[in-house]
Amino acid sequence: MTWRPTRAAAGAAATGIAVLALGVLLARPDVALLGVPLVLAFVLGRVSRPDAPSAATFGDAGQAAQPGEIAEELRVTPAPGCDVVHVRVFAPGHRPAEVVLPGTDERALPLHLATVRTGPQRTFHADVRGLGPYGGSAEDAHGAQAPGRLVLPEASRLGRVPLPSRLRGLTGPRASRRLGDGTELRDVHPMGPGDRLRRVDWRATARRSPALDSLYVRRTFATAEAGAVLVLDSRDDVGPDPRTWRGTEPLRVDEPTSLDLARHAAASIATSLVGAGDRVGLEDLAFRRRPVPAATGKRHLRRILHALALAAPVGSPTTRVRPPQVPADAIVYLFTTLLDDAPVALVEAWAEQGVPTVVVDTLPDVQPVPERHLTLAWRITSMERADRVRALTARGVPVVRWAGSERAEAAARFEVLVRAGERHRPVAGARR
Repeated sequence: MTWRPTRAAAGAAATGIAVLALGVLLARPDVALLGVPLVLAFVLGRVSRPDAPSAATFGDAGQAAQPGEIAEELRVTPAPGCDVVHVRVFAPGHRPAEVVLPGTDERALPLHLATVRTGPQRTFHADVRGLGPYGGSAEDAHGAQAPGRLVLPEASRLGRVPLPSRLRGLTGPRASRRLGDGTELRDVHPMGPGDRLRRVDWRATARRSPALDSLYVRRTFATAEAGAVLVLDSRDDVGPDPRTWRGTEPLRVDEPTSLDLARHAAASIATSLVGAGDRVGLEDLAFRRRPVPAATGKRHLRRILHALALAAPVGSPTTRVRPPQVPADAIVYLFTTLLDDAPVALVEAWAEQGVPTVVVDTLPDVQPVPERHLTLAWRITSMERADRVRALTARGVPVVRWAGSERAEAAARFEVLVRAGERHRPVAGARR
């Protein structure tokens, strides 16, 4: 970086020379001495001008951050012989912050950025400029860009969520309709081939066969696990302000977008299912890449959260010829804004295959705008969305809203759906 004389130093030197010349012309030594310090400061500032530039560096890239606040550290190394360092830090959606540091030694500045957004995020940009001794020189301002941070979605605590009517596997946390090893009692039956001795119910045997002519065993339902596929519609990412839907205006960092809400809803449902021991997979409608296969465990949950954070709209969305393939014994959670007919077509295809589906509406609460044409466009769009919701409801597909005040009521809505499913499901202790 180049060190240049400052305007203040050049102006002071010019003033000092003018005062010195005026004192010589007027034969006034006292007046001439007033200009000597100004000229001397300019000369000393040029002589002691630093040669090396100041440095500013951020932390390592590739780190994931939790939602709400992004922490970063800026290390400022002043140039040797530098007097002070002027640092200005910028962040998207925030006012710039400035600080002046002494040029004696290296400093580490902790930075914090508040945001409600998730996914890949731009963080900090710092401009650094050193000032030489006596203010005689200054280096050209140079910037340092902080590495981008991947903000993982935060999960809310949910109660029970809807499950498929058919379970899968030979082990799991839930009682199936099959006979086998488990904890939920099916019936008490005379002992037969294949029954283990440890399952003999001695009380029932003593009551039903006092002479011990036959033994009675306790038969239970086998355990199994539920399967779920999270289908994320990341073809668009819209905010509460319709003026930003054109893509010409930046989205605010203090307002969650539709994709932020979709990430949060998917993370909450995935955490609830994986925490119960069920298998969860992830599909993305915007990309034809390999989906996240269904699995369980904390490592798999971390993999799903990372994939949700990476989902983002890229280019023009393509039309899918067929819906994502899901197992017949799984339930589908579709996270979409319902701004077009593509999600409705997917749900209809799954309904024909007998796959239960729950649609999570992730469109934010739209704010009113003063532009008349945008208001009219939103009225037409909202009526089309209402028609799609009614079409899904008529097919028996529940639509759960995940925005605004209705976001807090999503857990209660899921509980209602679970109870409705239990009323239409055979009782666990009923015989077939």
